[in-house]
Formats: sequence, structure tokens, C-alpha cells
Amino acid sequence: MNEAALQEALTDTSNVGELENADAVGTVGSADCGDMVRMWLKYKEKDGQKVIDRATFQSFGCQTAIAVASVAVKLLQGKTRDEALKLDATQLTGEIGALPPMKIHCGQMVEGALKAALEGEKSVAPAAQAHSSSATLHDSILPPPRKLKINLQS
Repeated sequence: MNEAALQEALTDTSNVGELENADAVGTVGSADCGDMVRMWLKYKEKDGQKVIDRATFQSFGCQTAIAVASVAVKLLQGKTRDEALKLDATQLTGEIGALPPMKIHCGQMVEGALKAALEGEKSVAPAAQAHSSSATLHDSILPPPRKLKINLQS
């Protein structure tokens, strides 16, 4: 793992946060461990093809997950949907390089968020997509609220 590339990716905040009017949104993670990545994609027309113009992300997770997501969203620029679908977790780490075994899941989460966005864009209507992405990433991992019932007996 390239530590310098990891640090550079962590300090680059240019692609962090929700992307307004995104064409696709994908979220993957686990409420049990708290790691989660959400990715937004925006397309443009280039040479008669729809290509990814911009991608952003939010992440709850370790530094490695944040760094991989940061690198991945830059790698996606200019790629078609089909080209992006072919990218796997090892390719999405870019110049960070191979992840240690205990961090491989970080790359897999980023890949999962990308695939969820790419697969979801065909089956989700734009209005429904906008609504589903309105919740914050934090809201996505919170357990459902519990109902408290109090029985008062005199």
C-alpha cells in the first residue's frame, strides 16, 4: 500500500459530499459495523456517449475506505457506464495500490457503492431516486426508532 497516495487521497476533499441533481446514487455498507459508502454520479454527453462527468462520495468508515472512495471517484471521470461496471475493487484503489488483507473490504465497499449506483439508475425513476438519496448517510445506518410503551398502573 502506497502510504503517500493514501495520505494525499485523505486530504483531498474536492469530491466529498452530496452531488445535487445526481443521475445515480448507490449506497453500500453495514449498520452492524458502521462502515458505509454512498456514491453519487453525474453524466454528460461526450462524442455521442454518456460518460461520467463527476462523482462524489460520503463515507462512514476507516481512513482506508475514505481514501479508496476519494481515488475511485476521480478514476470514474470520463468513463461510460459499461467501463465503470468493469472496474473492480483492486482497480478502484488506483495509486494507493494493493490493500492489506484486513482492509480489502474497504475497496469492496467502494466497488459495491459504485455498482449499486450504476445498477440502480436503470430501475429507479428520477423522482424516486432523488427522494431515496435525500436521507443523509448517517440516517441510512441508524436503526429504526423504537417505540416506547409506558403502562402506568395506579
